[in-house]
Amino acid sequence: MRMILIAGLMATTLMTSASVAQAKRPLEEVTSITEGLLWIGIADEIRKTCPNISARMFKALNRINNIHAEAKSLGYTKTEIDSFRKSAANKAKLRRRGEAYLEANGVVLDDPETYCALGRAEIAKSSQIGALLRAN
Repeated sequence: MRMILIAGLMATTLMTSASVAQAKRPLEEVTSITEGLLWIGIADEIRKTCPNISARMFKALNRINNIHAEAKSLGYTKTEIDSFRKSAANKAKLRRRGEAYLEANGVVLDDPETYCALGRAEIAKSSQIGALLRAN
């Protein structure tokens, strides 16, 4: 009887683990992860292009660590997270989204002052992007 109970518990555990693994969406479909990376990327682009704005590096590193921790809490392994992070396709998709955001907000890709204007606006409204930036 005891063996049947143990076997039943093991089967239940295995089925639960399998269903969790199957229920996991690809990381690129987890909005909070992709949005977090998008905001970090846009903030980075603004601070690299605008000479009057710098990064709040500790906040950016903390945000990156939080994104990583969130992915792990959702059941993704370090290998899955690294694979997503290094994927050329995912990088290209985020870059396109970032460029669309910049352009929709008045940035002209070869005009640093337009990056500065957007950066100041994001800082003023304390947005996800603005929280990662500091006016010099």
